[in-house]
Amino acid sequence: MDYAATGEAALARIGAAQELDALEALRVEFLGKQGSISGLLKTLGGMSPEERQTVGPQIHALRESVTAALAERKEALESAVLNARLAAETVDLTLPAPAAPRGSIHPVSQVLDELAEIFADLGFAVATGPEIEDDWHNFTALNIPESHPARAMHDTFYFPDCDTAGRKMLLRTHTSPVQIRSMLQHGAPIRIIAPGRVYRSDSDATHTPMFHQVEGLVIDKGITLGHLKWTLETFLKAFFEREDIVLRLRPSYFPFTEPSVEVDVGFALVNGKRVLGGSGDEPGHGWMELLGSGMVNRKVIAAGGLDPDEWQGFAFGVGVDRLAMLKYGMDDLRAFFDGDARWLGHYGFSALDVPTLSVGVGARA
Repeated sequence: MDYAATGEAALARIGAAQELDALEALRVEFLGKQGSISGLLKTLGGMSPEERQTVGPQIHALRESVTAALAERKEALESAVLNARLAAETVDLTLPAPAAPRGSIHPVSQVLDELAEIFADLGFAVATGPEIEDDWHNFTALNIPESHPARAMHDTFYFPDCDTAGRKMLLRTHTSPVQIRSMLQHGAPIRIIAPGRVYRSDSDATHTPMFHQVEGLVIDKGITLGHLKWTLETFLKAFFEREDIVLRLRPSYFPFTEPSVEVDVGFALVNGKRVLGGSGDEPGHGWMELLGSGMVNRKVIAAGGLDPDEWQGFAFGVGVDRLAMLKYGMDDLRAFFDGDARWLGHYGFSALDVPTLSVGVGARA
């Protein structure tokens, strides 16, 4: 058999193909399971070793040349189709641009920007840390013992594996580990807020497995509970853009602060809704728990690599989503994470609503 002549004939037919469908038919005819060249390859098994040494290279060379020719012709035809399409399609640039959907800023993102703006004016820096934490930073360094309920499996999302130091790994349950990391990295004095996502095993109208929290930390010399109260009052007045914000501090317990205080804020009922402002002891008013805080525990300061006899400080933590709900009148935390464009269109913010202290931090306040 004249394999060279067979190859020339196949290459000629491939070169003459004008459509991709015709080219695909030739590929099947030559190289398909029942193709002519595939049939030639099958004959090698019945040949003697001497014949295979002579005929085998010729058949393989035929298959390779046909394969290369098919690929080259396919590329040429596809390029021709694309060029023809580009030549035929036109865009009328005189037509008005179509109406495009407008994006909006999520309320959580807006509130985070508001918090950063307010605390930057108070001299606080923004610090961040990993969302996948180890047991030591999340619990032990914060004076949370092994037996503390906060470590329970029903509250914390643990990973099955430990890190290289043998520590359990978990999704952080609060942003407080950033306090430890910041003290170890930067020392003292320090003044930071730590906003971010946190995770706990809980879900209802006011709780979700993932939510946002902002932690505040001040470490310096001569820090007292009075500094904490002033900072929180200044922050809340700026955030809610009201001067009649009144706070009440109640004794409480947190492992990482001593003494610890719950912070209540006064509100009035207006048309069945809570509106912050005024003392909760006034007629028609009440107190609403807003956040937890306190003076940083000596053990936590020591875990941060500092001398608790020299340095003191305060810390506080508040839910960012809760702040957004209170300020902008939202009643279900779960809607924050549903991804409903209608909800976001109603509560979302324009990209131009950039919080600044000069014009106010809340575009809808």
